[in-house]
Amino acid sequence: MKEIGSKIRQLRELKGYTQDYMAHQMGISQRAYSKIENNETRINWDKLTKVSEILEIKPADITNFDDNLIFNHCTQEQAGKNLTINKASELLIQQFQERIQHLEQEIEFLRNQLK
Repeated sequence: MKEIGSKIRQLRELKGYTQDYMAHQMGISQRAYSKIENNETRINWDKLTKVSEILEIKPADITNFDDNLIFNHCTQEQAGKNLTINKASELLIQQFQERIQHLEQEIEFLRNQLK
């Protein structure tokens, strides 16, 4: 079973956020945030709640996240006759659209930091 930090990292990457962005939003250093993702420090409920707010999901969705539910929904039969694509493709499209939006917000954030 994956540890919570690994799940947070995958969800952060799906959103397209950097560790710096997450750390800034949480009010901690990038190194402190990195320790969360690397399971070098235990995450308390307050931090988990803050991470879930930033990622725009419920805390339970983080703890229950299973990447196999997203990435293994696409199967192909031997002859290539049937390609079954689950709702995962719709979810991925939505996540990529959200990622683009968040990247645009992060660019604006970084531009403001440079000013």
